[in-house]
Amino acid sequence: MKRLACLMVLLCFLPSLAIGANDGYETTYSYTYDFWDEVQYSPDPYRVSDVIYSVTLGLDTAMRKPQSLFVQGKRIYVADTGNNRILEIEKQGEEYVLLRVIDHISGAQPETFSSPTDMFVDPEGNLYVADRDNNRVLMADSEGNLIREYVKPVDSTFDQSMAFLPNKIVVDSIGRVYVLATNVNKGLVKYEPDGTFTGYIGANPVKYNLWDYIWKEFLTTKEQRAQQASFVPTEYENIYIDHEGFIYCTNIVFSEYDLRSDTAKPIRRINAIGNDILIKNGWEPPIGDLQWLEGSQDYGPSKFKDITVFDDDIYVAFDRTHGRVFGYDPQGSLLWAFGTKGNSEGAFLGAVSIEHMDHDLLCLDENENSITVFTPTDYGSLIYRANDEYLRGEYETSADTWREVLKLNANYPLGFVGIGRALMRQNDFSGAMSYFKMAHDRQNYGRAYRYYRKDVVEKYIGWGVAVIAALLIVPLIFRKRKQMKEEVEAYERLRIGNRDKA
Repeated sequence: MKRLACLMVLLCFLPSLAIGANDGYETTYSYTYDFWDEVQYSPDPYRVSDVIYSVTLGLDTAMRKPQSLFVQGKRIYVADTGNNRILEIEKQGEEYVLLRVIDHISGAQPETFSSPTDMFVDPEGNLYVADRDNNRVLMADSEGNLIREYVKPVDSTFDQSMAFLPNKIVVDSIGRVYVLATNVNKGLVKYEPDGTFTGYIGANPVKYNLWDYIWKEFLTTKEQRAQQASFVPTEYENIYIDHEGFIYCTNIVFSEYDLRSDTAKPIRRINAIGNDILIKNGWEPPIGDLQWLEGSQDYGPSKFKDITVFDDDIYVAFDRTHGRVFGYDPQGSLLWAFGTKGNSEGAFLGAVSIEHMDHDLLCLDENENSITVFTPTDYGSLIYRANDEYLRGEYETSADTWREVLKLNANYPLGFVGIGRALMRQNDFSGAMSYFKMAHDRQNYGRAYRYYRKDVVEKYIGWGVAVIAALLIVPLIFRKRKQMKEEVEAYERLRIGNRDKA
């Protein structure tokens, strides 16, 4: 009877254990890479805290192929592209409440949307919508009244035979609008606040094979060249503007063999004149996964569908190939990676957009028509806290926080780097060198060594000068003394010789 009772209890718990195991598999696949590009599994930086579905929002018509997220404060905007509408959601406590459905702009012609793919809300509450199939970007006030339209540029630089298909939009602090348009490979289409088209910014560099270039230019006829594709820049996949006005772009058109070089550039950070200024001081450039399983269904390099940037310049990219989320610090070093492909909580089948609310991450899946909300764990919060303390100049506190991180994950190389950077700021260069050495961080080790050498030289320069002076002066004194003695002896011999003659 006792055995039977134990068996019954075990059978009651088996379903929950199976669910827990499955959740653990889907949501705890977290890792980083070490110096040798080997996977190092880590504690979870994030856990699923909520999943927003159409039914939880009380929508009469379920979301269909949503394409983009935007967050302003506690409000979330969703481009519900398949239903030609924008959803406005607000976080109220722990709940996500639907505020309104925006399906038209009063005063526009036509008023309704046709495949809206992105939106942006400025600090004044003005709404910008990339109304793709209506060939326009609409700007409306908070009440939904039309303010301005941005349409196809009437300019010689824009092919007038092509449709204007705005796909993604961002707006800077003074109201300039940047549009990522389909089939436009000259960069982002730029409009001034008054709607005037002023050109392009940040075109992708041209990629071509030298042999293809030689073949096309010298070994083909004019007719064959006309039929071949031109060497033109590729268009971006997505864009995001940070708090400083820099635009982050993701690019999914590249060769996997170019990833380790500076050619592929899956992520770019564009300044006002269109130059890429993304810092890449990590062991590898920010390219997502460094390894993928041969023969797997999702074989291949990471393809970042979207990116979001925190105010401390930590940026997070959403990988559609493997359904993963990658976080990078301002230096381009991988902080953490997690996620997988699937249809359970924490996994994705159609990763399409990512945003952040404080340090929470919101990930949009176009296949599941859902928004997964990830909240930092204690481990993830410690990483953010250590970075924030360092940026605030609290170097000793930052080092202590990094030590707490290492207690949870002793194989976390950025923990050693973080302590080393904090010690450098405290002028403890010898201590910093030891931590950089443990992290295999040659660049920072070299910097710490230069400062350490400078300190040693300054500390012992007085003694060094004294020793050098002694080595130079003492023999000189002895030589001078010997010379004087010889002169005195010669004088005495001369005097005695003169006296004897007398």
